[in-house]
Order: sequence, then structure tokens, then C-alpha cells
Amino acid sequence: MQRIGNRGLFLGSFFDGAAKKSPYQKITLDHELDIAPELGTDLTVYACANLVAEMASALRDLRVRPGDKVAVYKEDGFDIFLLTCAVARVGAVPVALSPSLTGEVVAELLNRCDWPHLITDEKKLVGELPPDVTKRCKRVFLVTGEAEGTTALRRDPEAHLRPYTRTGTRRPALLTHTSGTTDTPKLVVHTARSLRARYRPQALGARLLIRGRETLAVRVSFVHSRLVTALAIALKRGFPIVITKDATPERIADIFAEVKPGVLEAHPNTFVEWEPLADDPRGPLSNVLALSSTFDAIHPRTVQKILGASRRRRPFHLQLYGQSEVGPTVGRATSRRRAMSADGRCVGFPFPGMTAVRVVDRNGRTPGPGDPGFIEVRSDGRALTYFGEDARFQRQLDDGWWRMGDVGYRTRWGCLHVSDREVDVIPGFGSALEAEDLLMSRLDSLLEVVVVPGDEGAPTPVVVTRDGGPLDLARWAEAAARLAPMRPPVQLTLDELPRTATAKVQRLELARLLRDRTAGPGPDTRPTE
Repeated sequence: MQRIGNRGLFLGSFFDGAAKKSPYQKITLDHELDIAPELGTDLTVYACANLVAEMASALRDLRVRPGDKVAVYKEDGFDIFLLTCAVARVGAVPVALSPSLTGEVVAELLNRCDWPHLITDEKKLVGELPPDVTKRCKRVFLVTGEAEGTTALRRDPEAHLRPYTRTGTRRPALLTHTSGTTDTPKLVVHTARSLRARYRPQALGARLLIRGRETLAVRVSFVHSRLVTALAIALKRGFPIVITKDATPERIADIFAEVKPGVLEAHPNTFVEWEPLADDPRGPLSNVLALSSTFDAIHPRTVQKILGASRRRRPFHLQLYGQSEVGPTVGRATSRRRAMSADGRCVGFPFPGMTAVRVVDRNGRTPGPGDPGFIEVRSDGRALTYFGEDARFQRQLDDGWWRMGDVGYRTRWGCLHVSDREVDVIPGFGSALEAEDLLMSRLDSLLEVVVVPGDEGAPTPVVVTRDGGPLDLARWAEAAARLAPMRPPVQLTLDELPRTATAKVQRLELARLLRDRTAGPGPDTRPTE
């Protein structure tokens, strides 16, 4: 079903269809666009389509040609996505790089791209990127500011707008990077065909579960492939769209109190930070019908808290389990009533006729709760390869089955349960993710808890409290009583946690930091006593 009539999803014409059908469809931002601050924060689909075409014309005039690779690395904002679409409109291949990446990592990815163009701004160029970056690229374009050895990239409202250059559906259409939770991010090569295949199961689910016209509020990394499918569904359905880059609860509460969104799409850890919105007397969550999270499993406590604040009759949580390399592969919907009783490790079922999943044993025994196996999936949404690392990509394939890098099992009814990442398994402890769910559900004061191997590989919980105050050790001991023995909890602040562009905790890096601090003194990060 993912293949039938798959004509591709093209970023170069992403806004064109919606601009013809409903040109005044609203796109509201919480920030101005660096490439067009004069447009303000209240945009329309038509304005976005025009802006993409104007920037594409500017790129053509600067001799960017079909097939060229163009990296986009600038200060955070929705114009990252618009510039990505403009690059694709020229027929070039956009390489979307998160502004949260360090300059050194970006330089390494630019080297891997083999002489690309680079779109950036003065702040990133001077403050983040290494001085020799201009030697790693064909040309460096600045959307704001100026610097020696670079070329200004500006929109021209009077420019002659040309039709987009359509590429083959199986040709590279977009490069995004993985979250980098285990090592340097990999560059994932998407095609128009694979993006359309990812769009289809999500569009089907949205059509079945969301019947009316709802306002979609999105807080998703502007370089993630998930943003493509989420916005494509909203544009097709004519949903008003609210796009934010500031995830702080105070700012989000002000925005949601005004627009009263019906559908929320964000990273799971972002939803945890938004839990206080449920107690806001202005009712910023009162109109929420659907809560959607794709990037990772979400804590049941968070789902119950947010859905519990809705005044809709049957609000629900749509959980999708996937990966940058394959898109969503399984999913399930949970009602408000069942949110707390639902198993947070259960991520759902494959999409009939579209995706498939299997669990392969790790140790010769049938996969189950005590012996999780390797999770493998099949989907036409699978990316083409890792750019410059095809051998690495092929190692994760087995006759068309893609190894997700997670371990888990399937229940007798076929529901997939994810226990841990392969590299995060702590021998003899059980599922660290399940332990974290239990601790989060029992301790409302926790903003985050992560169990990683600490000194001598012993399971060590790292906690972040919501108000930054000290952890209540008595309540902690009571909450952890039924879990396997752990070392005393280590308390950090949220800013001290190493996280990816999609707000995932970099567990291997966190474990390394704990080991380093055990070997030497580290202020304010001692185990709680």
C-alpha cells in the first residue's frame, strides 16, 4: 500500500498545492524569519510558497545547480525548513543540519558531503564554525550579516519566479542527520518516494482519528524528516498551523492559551516539560484532542497529565515508533482513561499492508520480557543509505529487514514492546526504560530520570527535579523499592544533561560523564546523600 501510485513527496513544491487550494491557510510562528523579518509572525501558505520560490530564484542566480549538495546550518527558526524547500526547488539536494550541532561536528559532516555549498549566517559562521570552513565548501552563503569570503543570500520580491526542478522519485531528495545518541551523527539519504511512503500511514491514521478541522501546534526540530510529514498532513487537511521554536512552558502557555490547539506534535521530553500547562487557569490544553509523539516512547504520567487537562470528550494519544532511517513503523492510540494503566513500553502494532516488524533472538532463547531480542522492521519508507557510509548502512540490513538498534519483544497479541537500546542494556538489571517509567509515575517532582551504567557498570539513576530543588530521598527509596538495586541517585540540572537535537538524552555520553566525575572532582554533581 505504500508503493501503489507513489509519485513522491517533493519539497520543491511542498507549499504549492496548498497555496492553490487554500492560500489563506494560517501558519503562525512564535518568532520572525531571519530571511524575511518584514513578513512578521502571522503567515499564510501562499506567503510561504512565494518565499520559497523567491529564495530558490536567488539560489539559481548564485549558480546553484541541480544535483548540487547544499547544507543549511543557521540559527534556529522555521526558515531552516523554508530554505531546505528552496534548495530542493532548484533541483539541488538539501543537507539539513541542526543548529544545536557543534561547529566541529558540522565541519565533519561537510567533509563527508564532499564539497557542498553552505547556507549559514554571520553568528554561526563566526561563533560556531571553524575558521577554515570556507575551504570545505564550494561557496558560503550568508542569510544575515556579512563576512569576508562569503556571498549574501537575500530574497528579492521582484525576482522572476521559475517553476521548480523536479527530480526522479528514487534520487536523493533530502539529507538529514541521525540524533547522534551513540556517536557522530550519520547523514540519512531520503528520496521523494520514501518520504511519500512515510506520509501514507500517518495520513491514514490522522484521517481515521481526526475527523474535523483542528489547529496543529508543532514543536519539532526544523531539520527532522518528521516535520515534513506532519506539515504535509496539515497542509492537505487545511489545518491552521502554529510553529514554535521556544519550548519553555511559560512561553508555550501564553501561545496555547490564545490559539487553543487541537493537535500537539512535539518531542516526548518536550511534553514532560509542558506538564505544568495542565494546571494553568487559562486552559492552554483545554481544547487538545490529540497528542502525537513519534521520536521515542513517552512516559504514561505525561500523557495522563496533558490529556487530563483537555475538556474534549475523547482526547487520545497517538504513539508512533520509528527512526530517521525508516520512518514510523508501528503505532497505537491511547485514551485519557487508559493513559496511566497503559504500558509505556508498548509502542503498538505495524500498519496493515504497509509495515512489518519482527523480533530476532539475541541468545538462542525466544524473545520475551526477560530476554528481549533485536527489533527489525520492513517499510518502503526506509531511506536510501547513509551518505558516504553505505557499508555501515548495509550492515543493518538483513534481506530487507532493518535492525532498529533497540531490543524488545512482542506480546501474544502482537504488540511490540521496546525494552532498551542495544547499546544501553545493563546486564542483570532488566529494562532501564521501564524502570524510568515507573519512577516518573511515582514521583511528580521528577522532570527527568535516566538509568545508565555508572562506576563499574552498576546501574546509576541520574535525576532532574522540576523546580531544581533537592530530591526527596525518602520518597525516592519508596518509589524504587520494587526495582533491582541501583546506586544512589545523581542529581543534575536539565542543562547538564547531554541531549540531541530532538531532546533525547545521550546515554553513552552521560555514562561517560559520570565515570569521569567519579575519577575526578566535579562541582554540584555528587551523588545525593
